[in-house]
Amino acid sequence: MISTQQIIHCPNPDCHQPINSVGDTFCVSCQTPLVYRYLWATGTEAAKMLPETLVADRYEVITQQIWLDTQPALPPEVPSELPKTVIPYLKLYQQQLHIPQPYGFTSSLDASDILLLENAPIDEMGNLYPTITAAWEQAKAVRQVYWLWQILQLWTPLSELGVAQSLLIADNLLVQGWCVKLLELHPTIETLSLQDLGQSWQPWVAVAKTEIAQRLGNIVQQMCQKEAEFTAIATQLNQLLLISASELPLMLTVAGVTDSGVVMRHNEDTCYPSHSEDLNDSLYPHLSIVCDGIGGHEGGEVASKLAVQSLKLQIRALLKDVAEQTEFVPPDLLQQQLAASLRVVNNMIWSRNDEQNRQGRERMATTLVMAIQLPQKVVTTAGWESENAHELYLATVGDSRAYWITPNYCQLLTIDDDMATREVCFGQSLYRQAIQAPNANALTQALGTKEAEFLNFAIKRLILEEDGILLLCSDGLSDHDWVEKSWQDYAIPLLTGQLSVADAAQKWVKLANEKNGQDNTSVVITLCRISQAFLVPITPAPLVIEPIEPEEPAIIAPEVESSELEAPAVEPLADSSQTLLDLDLTEEPVETPVKQPNRGKLVVMLVGFFALLLGSAGLGLLAWWQLNPQSFGQACQQLPQKVQQLCPERK
Repeated sequence: MISTQQIIHCPNPDCHQPINSVGDTFCVSCQTPLVYRYLWATGTEAAKMLPETLVADRYEVITQQIWLDTQPALPPEVPSELPKTVIPYLKLYQQQLHIPQPYGFTSSLDASDILLLENAPIDEMGNLYPTITAAWEQAKAVRQVYWLWQILQLWTPLSELGVAQSLLIADNLLVQGWCVKLLELHPTIETLSLQDLGQSWQPWVAVAKTEIAQRLGNIVQQMCQKEAEFTAIATQLNQLLLISASELPLMLTVAGVTDSGVVMRHNEDTCYPSHSEDLNDSLYPHLSIVCDGIGGHEGGEVASKLAVQSLKLQIRALLKDVAEQTEFVPPDLLQQQLAASLRVVNNMIWSRNDEQNRQGRERMATTLVMAIQLPQKVVTTAGWESENAHELYLATVGDSRAYWITPNYCQLLTIDDDMATREVCFGQSLYRQAIQAPNANALTQALGTKEAEFLNFAIKRLILEEDGILLLCSDGLSDHDWVEKSWQDYAIPLLTGQLSVADAAQKWVKLANEKNGQDNTSVVITLCRISQAFLVPITPAPLVIEPIEPEEPAIIAPEVESSELEAPAVEPLADSSQTLLDLDLTEEPVETPVKQPNRGKLVVMLVGFFALLLGSAGLGLLAWWQLNPQSFGQACQQLPQKVQQLCPERK
């Protein structure tokens, strides 16, 4: 518990009364938003510290090893020579979605050389996220496999730096929704192998969801053998992950806005989609791009447009190629193809600079953040073919960013290519040190700044398995952490249906103009719906073949993709089927003398009515089966087993 006696300092250096009570959101004196930075204090000495202890006149002990920096505007203490134990954290800076980063050290009479970690798995209230063990049995099947996939992807980089032991300690693995987060890094004392990793998974596999238990058990059994190969294990785990994800429904709604800002007279940003006609493009809703041009009106604007136009052509070809594949295309191959596409774009801009004899600052370039939702075909465990395995690929160059936002958290998915990042990745300084340098925000790479062979593209693969918002933006919005400060104001109304995707994008751009109005701003939002049940409208047949449950289960469509800005929650049927289902069997009353029909005629009318009703339903179902056998078969699989036998065989 946080005592009301605790104080926190305002981060505004010009504030005349900076002391506030913990729990306040804004400074009482100057109304500056207060910064709550909870840190993980490593080591046995830190574990002995009692709550409410003030360490180094700055850090308040909240609970065991969770400290609050009460003066977040001050740079933390850092030794002149960094200890060797810190280097693995810095080398793994690109993995900060999963691994915390060194914040600073403390030295006092009671404790010295305590390493403090930021970006640790601690929520906004100062509480640890649950361990993977605590959350395992409540997680759905796809999330269980996804957690193991992330751990497997961390195995090689952590092994190379001698800290793979960190992945074998169950209490060191915490989860923030879909994402696995390490509490800290532990040095490896002895040589480790996939056998050790497989053995650490066995307790989880023993209580895995039924639909994945057997296949997951086989994979772990292979891992525990001496001849286990990483590539073979990764391939099998990836297949199980895609199969598990493909059985979920998926609906995407995308909207983008770009604006020159309140100061700039021209807009060097380009984004996709950004116009209403983009909604009719075959790339919608699978592709979203934000480019922030560099080089002025005659350069940056041209570079960003070139990048978007070229990438649209290449991604269209990629989506077509993937759709024609009959087997899984592995993530590493897809990442290579995306990197090749980015090299083509880079060299196009580079050549244009040479053709126009542009030199120095006149050379045009552009940042890029791009998201591709790649719909691979997958045969599910139930035997039907899904059109989408829920893969999302992110590619970034420069400092445009991507965020994943849910009602509970906002996760930064990308890393800026700037001088501060380079200093950290080279192991030369902590991030809080690096950002103090005058050129900390200077870009180290962008499309068009150097030949492609000298560029390093950051490309990662995610799986969409929960409702959320993918936000792509230029630094016109992300500067000064305005996404982190504002996400709850816009994301929660969007996720609860109170705000449209297009309106949310406009509101975020308006905020950027108010707070960072000196720059252009581009925002592209993809609303991802996974959990919503999509009901298939079927006219109920009056004839009962066999007694069934009183309430028929909702039929969940496994695949739904949006083709409009605000897609409906019902899977669209073929035109002929929809026409039949929309038939209005009632007529407007006509004012005529009331005449009581005789009972014979009434019976005939009722029989005719039900015959018409049954015939319409039958024709609708027949048309549905003929025109869209895949979705018809998927709907049949949701019915009771005995009723499924009446369904026609799939084409």
